[in-house]
Amino acid sequence: MELYIHIPFCVRKCEYCSFVSFPEKSEKKDEYIDLLLHESRERKEEFTEPVTTVYIGGGTPSLLSAGQLERLVCGIKENVSLEHCVEFSIEANPGTVTDDFLCMAAGLGINRISFGMQAAQARLLNTLGRIHTFRDVQESVYRAKKHKIQNISLDLIFGIPGQTLRDWEESLENAVSLDPFHISAYGLIPEEGTPLYERLAGGEITLPEQELEREMYDLALRKLAGYGYLQYEISNFAKKGYACVHNIGYWTQVPYVGLGISAASMRILKQDENGLECLRRNNPASYQAYMKMVFHRTTEEAEEEIVSPPESRFETVMLALRMNRGISEKRFSELHGVSLDACYGNKLKEMEQKGLMRHEYGAWMLTRRGMDIQNSILVEMMDDL
Repeated sequence: MELYIHIPFCVRKCEYCSFVSFPEKSEKKDEYIDLLLHESRERKEEFTEPVTTVYIGGGTPSLLSAGQLERLVCGIKENVSLEHCVEFSIEANPGTVTDDFLCMAAGLGINRISFGMQAAQARLLNTLGRIHTFRDVQESVYRAKKHKIQNISLDLIFGIPGQTLRDWEESLENAVSLDPFHISAYGLIPEEGTPLYERLAGGEITLPEQELEREMYDLALRKLAGYGYLQYEISNFAKKGYACVHNIGYWTQVPYVGLGISAASMRILKQDENGLECLRRNNPASYQAYMKMVFHRTTEEAEEEIVSPPESRFETVMLALRMNRGISEKRFSELHGVSLDACYGNKLKEMEQKGLMRHEYGAWMLTRRGMDIQNSILVEMMDDL
C-alpha cells in the first residue's frame, strides 16, 4: 500500500492552484507536524500491508526546516513501518531548498524529489504566480544531485496564457538540459475560484487556441521521446526504470492512506465473487476541522463514501486508460472476479473499430487518436456501469 502526507504551507499561493494551501507561519508548521503524527498514531491499524511508496506533497514541503522534516519522518516511522518502501518522494519549489534540508532528506531515505519548474520564461512564471526563476530551478537540481538525490522529476505546464510554441519548446529543452529522470507535462486547466480563472473570465488574459495546445502536446511527445523519455501515462514521461511508482499505484487502485489536511485515502472493504468494494475518504479541508477530527478521534469531519463493485470496475477502466499500457485483462479479472470482456467487451470492440482503442498482449489501450478524446470515450463507457 501507499502513504501520502500533505504539507499545506506556501510562500504565496499560485494563481492557478486549487489545492488546499495557505501562507507559512513557523509556529503553525510545528503544530501541524504534531497533528500529522497524532493522526498517524490514530490510524496505524489501517496499514494492513507493507508500505511500498511515500509521497510528501503540498503546498510546499520544502518550506519545512531540516529539523521539522526529521521530526516528521522519524515520527511517522514510529507508527508506520517503511521497511519495504522503494520510492520516497517529496515535492519542492525551486529556490526553497537548502543544503541542510536536502542533506537531511537524503539521510532520512528520501530518494526522489519533484520540482515545480512549470516554465522557463519569467513572464509566464509571473502569469502563473510562481515565485522562482529558471536559474532557481538549475541551482535546486544541482543541489539535490550534490546530496545524492539523483531521481529528480520536473513539472511543466503548457497552454499558459501568452505562451507560444517556441516558448514551450524552450521550456522542454531547458528541462531536458538538467537531465532529470522524470518529466511531467500538464495542460493548464483553470479551476473555478482561482485568481487565474477570474482573470480569464474577466477577459484580462486568454488561453492559447485549442489547436496550439494540441501542437504543444504533440511537440512534447516527439521531443521527449527523442531525448529518451518514455511516455507511460498521458502527462508523464520517464527514463527507463524511473516511472513514478507512487502515481502508478493510484492508477492501478493500490490502497493508500492520506495524512493531513484534505488528504485522500482509499482502502478495500471487500473483495469476493461479487466484486471489489472500497471506502474512499477525504480529510477536512480547513485547519480547524482537521484539528477537531484528529483530537476528537472521529471521522465525522471527514468525507467518506462507499465505492460499489460497478463503480470500482469503471474506476479501473478510467484510471488504466490514462496509462500507455492500458487495461490488463488478467488484472481486471483478479480485482473484480469477472472478465473485462463480460463488462465492457462490446464497447471496447466498438472503440477498436473506430480506431480509438487497440488490443494487444492481453490488454486494451487507447490509440493516439483515442487519447485526444479520452473524456468522450469514458463518458460512453459510463453507460455500462
